[in-house]
Amino acid sequence: MKNKLHRELAVCGYEAVKALEKNNSESIRRLYYSADRATQFGSLCKEMAARKAPYNQVESVTELEKLCGSIHHQGVVAMIEEPEIQRLNRDITTQWAENKENVLLMDRIGNANNLGAIVRSAAFFGIKNIVIPMDEAQSSITTSSYRVAQGGMEYVHIYCVQSIAHLLSDLKGKMVRLGTDVCAKTPISEISNLTKVKRSDGTFDQQGAIVILGNEEKGISQEVKAGCDYLITIPSVGREIESLNVAQAAAVILYEMSKK
Repeated sequence: MKNKLHRELAVCGYEAVKALEKNNSESIRRLYYSADRATQFGSLCKEMAARKAPYNQVESVTELEKLCGSIHHQGVVAMIEEPEIQRLNRDITTQWAENKENVLLMDRIGNANNLGAIVRSAAFFGIKNIVIPMDEAQSSITTSSYRVAQGGMEYVHIYCVQSIAHLLSDLKGKMVRLGTDVCAKTPISEISNLTKVKRSDGTFDQQGAIVILGNEEKGISQEVKAGCDYLITIPSVGREIESLNVAQAAAVILYEMSKK
């Protein structure tokens, strides 16, 4: 939940606030917690007191619900400055290619919980770079995505881009562009082979990959598919269900990428 007057975002949930405390405690402007959480955030309260930042134990959890707009606050709410998502530029993508980094690109994933779950999986598997389009259909950083990410927001970099198609065009030949599609023929088990590059001496090296995850209902667009080097899929075993939820699919794909 955003406080537009003060340009703040409410971060709620025990793991999310603890990750803030560990990695970026100075970003917490105000802290609110229930009585049963008091001892767990004692150190943070001392740090906030030292810099004269307000913190309060609330009398009723309904106060926390009002602050974050959710009943899933887990007894603690931290108010931070509303995050500004950095615009992606060529210097950053050049560094990705040189360092052979892997990247997740979201093509209009609209559900904040799905975004949060994907961020959590990315942090778990060591994927630090996530790109989202500047599109109303794309979920951005919200209270819900922060909570579902379970602290993962502190371990990833989220960038925004005006045009996915232009980005993919710019990355041609620099990174392997992998689109996800339920109708694709190439299984995700081939990721390691798809990202291999043959050297002049006959040996192979791995390139960085950018994996595009599509909208919950429509998948990736035809324009985005056209900008991919390969389309990959998670083969269904039971055949009764055509596809996984996008957040579940992301976790499976990220696991496969971690084996490269």
